[in-house]
Amino acid sequence: MAELHVGDKAPEFKLPDGDGKLISLSDFKGKKVVLYFYPKDDTSGCTKEACSFQENLTRLKRKGAVLLGVSADSQASHQKFASKYELSFPLISDEKKELINKYGVWKEKSMYGRKYMGIERTTFIIGEEGRITHIFPKVKVDGHTEEVLAAISQ
Repeated sequence: MAELHVGDKAPEFKLPDGDGKLISLSDFKGKKVVLYFYPKDDTSGCTKEACSFQENLTRLKRKGAVLLGVSADSQASHQKFASKYELSFPLISDEKKELINKYGVWKEKSMYGRKYMGIERTTFIIGEEGRITHIFPKVKVDGHTEEVLAAISQ
């Protein structure tokens, strides 16, 4: 998969959220979309990121943005994660990694010297016309929500 850049048309998708509802990018035409990819439900960094976005969801919505989280976890895992932390935005289940690969976030990672494949925490902001306006690769959770809010205000 070719790497995506700012200005590229955002790849379309149609995948289920934790409740089994099919979500597609075209559902949000005319709105800004914050599409964030995270490694795994209910892990420390991913929980901190999701809760930070949830705490600021009203601010995101006020700026005309929709928030969508994506991981390779199952619908059941997403449902449990969303329920546990009272997340009120869709978590998209991409078990076959179709969307993850389209957006180029399935990368070789390294932890304690061991190499493995996984999702690189990345956020894309997609403008009202369906083009990528911002890409945040290798996201550091602390302060990320503020970065996203600043970017969608531009």
